[in-house]
Amino acid sequence: MENSTDKEDYSKTIQALFCTDRSSGQHWIFLSALNSLFSVTAFLGNTLILVALYKETSLRPPSKLLYRCLAITDLLVGLISEPSSALHLAFLTTEHRLTDLCFYFAALSTVSFTILSAVSLLTLSAISVDRLLALILGLRYRQVVTSRRVGAIVIFYWIPSITFALMSFWNLTIAKSYHYTIILLCISVLTFSYSKIFFTLRHHHTQIHQHQGQPESGEAPLNIARYRKTVTTAIWVLMALLACFLPYSIVLVIFTTHGSSPLLDIIWGLTATLVYLNASLNPILYCWRMTHIKQQVKNTIRQILCLSNEVTF
Repeated sequence: MENSTDKEDYSKTIQALFCTDRSSGQHWIFLSALNSLFSVTAFLGNTLILVALYKETSLRPPSKLLYRCLAITDLLVGLISEPSSALHLAFLTTEHRLTDLCFYFAALSTVSFTILSAVSLLTLSAISVDRLLALILGLRYRQVVTSRRVGAIVIFYWIPSITFALMSFWNLTIAKSYHYTIILLCISVLTFSYSKIFFTLRHHHTQIHQHQGQPESGEAPLNIARYRKTVTTAIWVLMALLACFLPYSIVLVIFTTHGSSPLLDIIWGLTATLVYLNASLNPILYCWRMTHIKQQVKNTIRQILCLSNEVTF
């Protein structure tokens, strides 16, 4: 009886948040079409990034594995979360908004995105720790940070994220607690890692000037310049995630505490679409900040176009 009651509570929660008290305006059709477009760009963009990462040899395998995990989560957003969100928004303009169809697509979009956003945030935290270890361990970094260990960490991220997201069908409180814990933990790890990196690089820069251009460790300035670039790339990806998520988080808090209104419904839809846009922005950031990845993406597109021309001919 308790399980069935919890399921009913979850169903009512999803219905209340996403499938009731909606106006049937044209903006829902527009947002549905926008989500469909972003679904295609996220899928294609992250597929190209995965191919480029497979071909790229300049990145160390552990770092490459973490970026692969990010690209896979974004690809799955385009493959699962965004299409189900687009269908959910389309149903809001019809009489089916109060039926099971609206609930199923809203639940699929919500649960899948909860899993993928948790894994993305955990992976970004792992990247920050990876960059910190590369700075403070020096030559021992390659021995400590291996592909096997990073792979085990990535698997560990997926298992509890899936488990607790699915648990929301039975106990929404536990799932929320896990999600809030992950957010607080990741914020703490990210803040500590990048603060430590900043102060260590600042100290390193001071040492270079004091020793007439050579740091105590004997590390070449070119390596430090390359390291700064990898850290900056990771920070750009993190800032894009925060910029896309923060407006939605604020609106969702207002939405769940004060209820809906026609204007708030429209803002909610726009901010939710902005969240999904992040999956399409990341491939652009990779190509902008990572020269080798950009070149591999160009080569892949050329190969596809040449193959397409050959087939046509």
